[in-house]
Amino acid sequence: MRCLVTGGCGFIGSHLVDKLIDRGYSVVVLDNLSTGKIENLNPIAAFYNEDVTNLKSIKKYFKNIDYVFHLAALPRIQPSFEQPVEHEDVNVIGTINCLMASRDNEIKKFIFAGSSSCYGNTKEIPTSETASVDCLNPYALQKYTAEQYCLILGKRYGISVNSVRYFNPYGPRSFNPKNPLNAYSSVVGIFNNQAKTTGILTITGDGEQSRDFIHVYDLAEATVLAAEKDVEGEVFNVGYGESYTINYLSSLFNCKIAHTPERQGESEITLANIDKAKKLLGWKPEISLFEGIKKYEI
Repeated sequence: MRCLVTGGCGFIGSHLVDKLIDRGYSVVVLDNLSTGKIENLNPIAAFYNEDVTNLKSIKKYFKNIDYVFHLAALPRIQPSFEQPVEHEDVNVIGTINCLMASRDNEIKKFIFAGSSSCYGNTKEIPTSETASVDCLNPYALQKYTAEQYCLILGKRYGISVNSVRYFNPYGPRSFNPKNPLNAYSSVVGIFNNQAKTTGILTITGDGEQSRDFIHVYDLAEATVLAAEKDVEGEVFNVGYGESYTINYLSSLFNCKIAHTPERQGESEITLANIDKAKKLLGWKPEISLFEGIKKYEI
């Protein structure tokens, strides 16, 4: 079986590539290295420096592919306010391009990396996949729009599509000090870097905002299962199913604390209802936040 992973040099994408290769799949990676690093790439995977906004250029790589995993995106909330058009091109148009390339090459399954940011400040806690959408920022709107394109065009084109809505991923490779947008990386990665460098953790706002943190190893497993299992046209929450405040998270690093102003456009709490993924994918997360920080590389 041959897989294509867009964004396969990024934080999540590179772990997904590792997981697929461990499963025995042949993997092709498309990445323009705008946020990813070539150092993240599994050397067994075939790599092409391509941009998903260029349909003509990427189309040939979808030939003879069984599963497409579309993770390429500009993944930061705050920068999406400053550069909404650029983010729209990558996050929405890039997704449509990948769907069209998949249609023209008759791929078997298309897995879209969605985002829990579409729930915004939902009143449904824990949050199920049927909760109302409340996009608080351009990134959330773009990811939700792209997801809907996947479901609508997938049905029209005869492509089997599933979307996995990631909650708050963390783990190895999440923080790239050379990335100009590293201030908007996973807070776990930011804290880990600050603990190793300055010894002072910066908390936005009062630190009582709460997040459902999911380790990237667990997240990669759920993403592969979304392709392997005989289900289609579904949306799955991928979180741990517990929520912790940023203040609690900071306590696990035993560092001094500094506060910065609260950011607009971000949720007060994220907490996934993962019953659907457990039932239909046979998946459940294995790594708790405490274990992920104390026992694993981050």
